[in-house]
Amino acid sequence: MDIEADIKWISQELKSVKDPTLIKALKNMLKYRRNVIQPNRISIEQYNEEVNKAIARVENGEFYTQEEAEKIMDKW
Repeated sequence: MDIEADIKWISQELKSVKDPTLIKALKNMLKYRRNVIQPNRISIEQYNEEVNKAIARVENGEFYTQEEAEKIMDKW
């Protein structure tokens, strides 16, 4: 397999694409690939900080019950 030849062919083909749906699909594939290869990971410190903030919100009563969440979801 000649990857350089494939890249060149793909590049040439893309120049003639006028279909916005196809362009959007290709763009989404490339974005997905980037996130799989290089996921947007956070540090353990940031993770722990977010967990601690979430726990504090729950302890302060800042949350929805299951019933409240279902009512909100019904409005979507």
